[in-house]
Amino acid sequence: MRMRRPRWPRTRTGQRRLVQAVMAGCVLALLPSAWLYVSTADRLRTTADVPRTEVAVVFGAGLWKQGEPSPYLAHRLDAAATLYRAGRIEVVLVTGDNSREDYDEPDAMRAYLTRHGVPDARIVSDYAGFDTWDSCVRAKKIFGVDRAVLISQGFHIRRAVALCEAAGVDSYGVGVADKHDVTWYYGGTREVFAAGKAALDAVFQPDPTFLGRKEPGVARALAGTGD
Repeated sequence: MRMRRPRWPRTRTGQRRLVQAVMAGCVLALLPSAWLYVSTADRLRTTADVPRTEVAVVFGAGLWKQGEPSPYLAHRLDAAATLYRAGRIEVVLVTGDNSREDYDEPDAMRAYLTRHGVPDARIVSDYAGFDTWDSCVRAKKIFGVDRAVLISQGFHIRRAVALCEAAGVDSYGVGVADKHDVTWYYGGTREVFAAGKAALDAVFQPDPTFLGRKEPGVARALAGTGD
């Protein structure tokens, strides 16, 4: 059975209604992105002017085949190391995907940070940060983080700040600058669609993929006793 291809309306009234419907759909699709920009307008900073905060949260961004952080993730970790060396943060919570044995973002992030001057005892790992919402909820409910500096790329940082704020974490965001390559444009385009899910997460606040019991890692690191 053949499906009929949509046809352009023949009447001016039909054409006008179709155009109005398309415009309305575009507006609705862009509303979540507009919400992200408005709600985080006063929450974005740089490594030079971000308020001193005990905890920084670095979100995973993929590993290379050798198990090393991808360039995008490495830039996030570089920013965290810079903040630590400048005394603007005390502990780094690295949150990422460790859903299978051969893929471990948090441990790769920890190793990279220690090579760049952050003591191992000042790094806390969240192995169930499967997406931004999960990372934010777990930072609050599992690790007891009430206030944090969030570090990610510029195209993602607004969503991270908005979601962590919704999860109860008072947040400032540091957007890491990267060259505008194919990956950057892909990330920016993806954010338009991810904004819709972010809005739903903020409204309905679902449980993360894995919650588990509370962990004292951040409190111990801040006390200087390490993990």
